[in-house]
Amino acid sequence: MKKLEDYVTSIPDFPKEGIIFRDITTVIQDPEGFRLAIDKMQSFLKDVDFDVVVGAESRGFIFGAPIAYNCGKGFALVRKKGKLPRATIEESYELEYGTATIEMHKDAIKPGQKVVLVDDLIATGGTSEAMIRLVERLGGKVVKLVFLIELAGLNGRERLKDYDIDSAIIYNGK
Repeated sequence: MKKLEDYVTSIPDFPKEGIIFRDITTVIQDPEGFRLAIDKMQSFLKDVDFDVVVGAESRGFIFGAPIAYNCGKGFALVRKKGKLPRATIEESYELEYGTATIEMHKDAIKPGQKVVLVDDLIATGGTSEAMIRLVERLGGKVVKLVFLIELAGLNGRERLKDYDIDSAIIYNGK
């Protein structure tokens, strides 16, 4: 039986020389790989008391929605600015080259709700930090962050050191 890591395709020198891109499409296109990913990520929630799962566009949707469904919880969306149809709050954050802005519906999180953030990747932690700020502005409390892949060399875990984090696969590099 293959391990979860066996389903990830590593592509050297993409998007630029010296970078190894960790492609998760080969995980989700294979039924067994996808099952292993969801099961492993969901296993981190075994003893966590939470009310809702929050996932970021678009790969956070892929993993967060089935985990929410399996756990009998709701799923709240975080999307790029301008993609949600009702009243939103927004948060901007720094990227390698410029900034990005994400949004949530104002009613996505109720005050006091315990929230699990799910995404495909933790690198520098910038997107997750912005998601946390959105949840906290709405009165929620982030009780756990769960990722498929962690690029440990980019120190995202250190940036988010005040939060409980688990990753299904950890790569030591960038």
